[in-house]
Amino acid sequence: MGRVVLVPVVLLIAVATCWGGGPGGQGQNAPGELTDMSLEALMELKVSSAARKEQRVADSAAAVFVITQEDIRRSGVTSIADALRMVPGLDVARIDSNKWAISSRGFNSRFAGEMLVLFDGRVVYTPLFSGVFWDRQDTVLEDIDRIEVIRGPGAALWGANAVNGVINIITKPADETPGGLIAAGGGTGERAFGSVRYGVALGSHSDLRLYAKYLERDHFKDSNGTDGADSWHMVRGGFRLDSSPSGQDTLTVQGDVYDGRLGETYINMLPDSGTRNTVTPVSGGSILARWKRSFSERSDMSLQLYYDRSEQDLNVIGEKRDTLDLDYQNRFPLGSDHEITWGLGYRFTHDTIANSSYVSITPDSQDNRLYSAFVQDDITLVADRLHLVLGSKFEHNDYTGFEVQPTARLLWTPTRRNSVWVAVSRAVRTPSRGEAGFTLYASTPASQQAPPVFFKFNGSNRLAADELMAYELGYRAEFAEGYSFDAAAFYNVYHRLDVLSQGQPFFETSPDPPHVAIPGYLNNSGSAQTCGFELAADAQPLPWWRLRTAYTFLQFVEEHAAPDAIPWDPKGESPRHQLSVRSSLDLPRDVELDLWLRYADQLPNLAVGSYVTLDVRLAWKPVKGVELSLVGQNLLHDRQVEFQQQILNTKPAVVGRSMYGKVTWMF
Repeated sequence: MGRVVLVPVVLLIAVATCWGGGPGGQGQNAPGELTDMSLEALMELKVSSAARKEQRVADSAAAVFVITQEDIRRSGVTSIADALRMVPGLDVARIDSNKWAISSRGFNSRFAGEMLVLFDGRVVYTPLFSGVFWDRQDTVLEDIDRIEVIRGPGAALWGANAVNGVINIITKPADETPGGLIAAGGGTGERAFGSVRYGVALGSHSDLRLYAKYLERDHFKDSNGTDGADSWHMVRGGFRLDSSPSGQDTLTVQGDVYDGRLGETYINMLPDSGTRNTVTPVSGGSILARWKRSFSERSDMSLQLYYDRSEQDLNVIGEKRDTLDLDYQNRFPLGSDHEITWGLGYRFTHDTIANSSYVSITPDSQDNRLYSAFVQDDITLVADRLHLVLGSKFEHNDYTGFEVQPTARLLWTPTRRNSVWVAVSRAVRTPSRGEAGFTLYASTPASQQAPPVFFKFNGSNRLAADELMAYELGYRAEFAEGYSFDAAAFYNVYHRLDVLSQGQPFFETSPDPPHVAIPGYLNNSGSAQTCGFELAADAQPLPWWRLRTAYTFLQFVEEHAAPDAIPWDPKGESPRHQLSVRSSLDLPRDVELDLWLRYADQLPNLAVGSYVTLDVRLAWKPVKGVELSLVGQNLLHDRQVEFQQQILNTKPAVVGRSMYGKVTWMF
């Protein structure tokens, strides 16, 4: 670590120590909100994603991790995607200023389709590739209540594509955000950003929240130190209305709209085969209504309806999509030992594709329907000690027809501070619209000869669903006051994975110019086996100091594809080791100092080396409701490639050192 790196780190720590007078120094010892929440309270946190009902984290028979609002605030992150770096078992890599590759337990890609992502109950993955455009998932970060992350299959409750995990982003109810909030800042990477939010009570039973947000993010540099063309501008606004007309009923209506411009540089894309700078306009919006009725502590129902509209022009291909989704859920006791949760769902989506000569999806407009049902029985075998959870999702989709995704989970809680769980699950990933009908031309080293030689990759409408059989084991414990531990191990067996097989070259005259095409055909001949474990530990050795550590180990035991498959190596695209260590100190005089050290192993197949990063946040609350913060990110290096996309290639950028300042005023 050179002097240029040490200077900002030492400066920030020195300023914090001097200003605060040190933990034992003079001045009022004013603990922050983070250390006000004990580890015992964290263990008692309620989550809803693991069983589609509220339950303690300790009572969840799944690998659950919760990012709290305080975790987000004290990490200094400015995006939801970067907040996910806290989670053990997740691989979060930044491709450029506005793109991420995020997945769990392997198979990462910008278009990774093995994670299901929900935003306040609304599914936000796109059927275009069954993945998530992370640049469009945003809100006022201070309004996020928590992010629940389930590693491992959640398909028995949430359906296809919840193969390697579920991410559920949950915002606060409107009655928890009264008054105003103004947050603004800027710096070397985060050129400018700002949020305005105001919450107001509407009578004695209803509350309304309105917000607007703007961001302008600077471009990154490429590996040669040249300025990239990946700057990012986005504006969005929205509202949330929560009403409780009776003691039994709650009604939520919320919506948002956004409009943005994303810069990117395509590489090796025809017809020019070189680099091409473009600006992708994106826009969209959604509106959601949800009605909940509680009959008793063990009985309730909910009915949810949402509409989502998205539009984008990726320059090489465009898409307009409308989605309508209806979901019903009911929970009730059956005798004294059974608790049944069941539900029905229907989703309709319509798209219009703007094809180009070299990237296309056929047909250029299509309707798709998804019908689903699920049932789960939480069986009490020994009261307060042993539970068996049996359930399955049943779906019918337009690509693979009927799919069954069962699970069996056993939870043993010998004491309130210890729990052990084991699970066996089947999950599937159904083909996306793109995989079923895409054609993509890409350049080869012989693209400039006469006649030119191009790759021609083709999707297939005869793909079966990718299948996962997952075996999991977990243990949670609170060993002593201030110390907790969470471990999960898994063994995954994948069948029918998508790979490309190479065909015989042929000559064709369209698209222009006449060329030799080397075809690649998508099929289900891939298989793999993976194993690993994820550890998370919390410690509060002193009342004003908390440490949170996460470690991930991932091993590809076996991977196989048909002999004619184009080289396929998911092992070399996933880090084997990952480590995250966060330290949060509440210093006197309302000063907070946070340090976040992360390590990610190499990705040999993508020529990405291992790296270590350090983020430092220094904050001060001079008066009630006002917070001033200074954040330094990636302080240990000035350039690091984290990922390289291989399909629909965009130029990777280096993630460099940056700093920003922020003012937050709540009134």
